[in-house]
Amino acid sequence: MPYVNVKVTREGVTPGQKAEIIARMTDVLVDVLHKDPRTTFVVIDEVELEDWGVGGLPVTEFRARQGN
Repeated sequence: MPYVNVKVTREGVTPGQKAEIIARMTDVLVDVLHKDPRTTFVVIDEVELEDWGVGGLPVTEFRARQGN
């Protein structure tokens, strides 16, 4: 009974994109590990930008320094 937890920043991920993530993550476990999709769980957590860090910085500051 596989469980996959996907975390993304809360930046407008659409329901359609979430559905595609769930389908593709499930397909990976079916294809690679031959798991039953009926017992494969995929959970998507959306995290506020101020709660996400990269390179020792809050993501907004990291992006600003990268010019993004």
